[in-house]
Amino acid sequence: MKLSFHGAAGGVTGSCHLVECAGRKLLIDCGMFQGGRENEEENAEPFGFDPRDIDFLLLTHAHLDHCGRIPLLYQRGFRGEIITTPPTRELTRLVLLDAARLQEEETEHRQRHGRHHHGEGDELKPLYSVLDALNSFDCFGRQASYGKDLEVAPGITAMFGDAGHVLGSAWIHLRLKEGRHHASVLFSGDLGNAGRPLLHDPVSPPHADRLVIETTYGDRRHKDLEGSIEELYEGINYAVRHGGNAIVPTFALDRAQEILFFLKQGERAGKLPRDVPIFLDSPMAITATEIYRRHPDYYKPQVRHLFEAGDDPLQPRGLKITRETAQSVALNSIRGAVILAGSGMCTGGRVRHHLRHNIAQLHSSIIFVGYAAEHTLARRIIDGAPFVRIFGEQLPVKAKIFTVNGFSAHADSTELLNWERSATPDEIFLVHGEKPAMEHFGMQLKDAVVHMPAIHSSFEL
Repeated sequence: MKLSFHGAAGGVTGSCHLVECAGRKLLIDCGMFQGGRENEEENAEPFGFDPRDIDFLLLTHAHLDHCGRIPLLYQRGFRGEIITTPPTRELTRLVLLDAARLQEEETEHRQRHGRHHHGEGDELKPLYSVLDALNSFDCFGRQASYGKDLEVAPGITAMFGDAGHVLGSAWIHLRLKEGRHHASVLFSGDLGNAGRPLLHDPVSPPHADRLVIETTYGDRRHKDLEGSIEELYEGINYAVRHGGNAIVPTFALDRAQEILFFLKQGERAGKLPRDVPIFLDSPMAITATEIYRRHPDYYKPQVRHLFEAGDDPLQPRGLKITRETAQSVALNSIRGAVILAGSGMCTGGRVRHHLRHNIAQLHSSIIFVGYAAEHTLARRIIDGAPFVRIFGEQLPVKAKIFTVNGFSAHADSTELLNWERSATPDEIFLVHGEKPAMEHFGMQLKDAVVHMPAIHSSFEL
């Protein structure tokens, strides 16, 4: 029995862990490396294993850094079974199609503008195509229910538990048997931040011999949610009062839906103008919101009751949907509006156009409501860069910047520690975090052997 790490080892993205047991090879997640150009090249490198040998892929949730290389896995020969929860299955298909389309567009753009960052003469092509994404959907097989054992194969039993991170997200507990040898391994996936309005808090796990745990916020505590909601309203009111726009770079899964929920609450409580136009300018977030509406059973009871009563909690009064590119372009001339657009780290998508038109405006506000990885445009703005380059144009940062930290969909250091204590592992592997966060978190773990695995490192179970 072996466990090896092929992503999110010494970094925050690209989660991909391989378990070998009883003659079978099983992946937990197959995510994309996100961030700068070097990450792009990392995505195209060999996986560290032969995709043709993988029998199963168990998916914790639908974020790109956990599922984004599935079409590439398929393109390189994977024909195994993908097992996940029903909402994750739907959301993953959405995320992968969007990622494939963006890569095709980006490649086309580079070809048109003669940008070659590979060796001279290399053919410029996307990491994978829309067709690769569509083909990989054939691999989606059984669906997992929270809290129920699922025999993946003889000697391998999985249980998915509610991770409270995004709709359908799970931690995965594996019980392994090979000959007379037994082992259990728990994969946290991404754990949610307790006390958020839509989803349940993460469920405590059973005991596991070994734990693979994310450490995104392993070195910090979150601000309280109430204060963060007030800060969101403050950022919006600042822009609307001054005749500018409030630009909210938004992750399409969960963050967009949560912000819509808070905007509706703000209208109701008189904390936001009731007639403020709110543009959801992200085709992916629009579809994700439709998927969220289809799974009310995954919500906290009070939210589920709102859906059942026909009072859609994700539909503020001023909400306008802008699916088409032309509708998005028309927002360039609008003022006094809230614009939610992707991507959350400003690495691509429509938000970059809105930043280009608003970041140099004193009366506008840019409200960051999510995590920004190093080397991303979002992080540069948050860190106080006086100028930023968008679409080749150097722009002064004059808009008022709000960084709202309490909306995190990730557990903070205290929550991670409490969750880890429920599992009482003998051995812990820290993944999915920047080095200082991992080191700080590792120092809190007293009763287990702690590893910070390097990429492609392997351990006997």
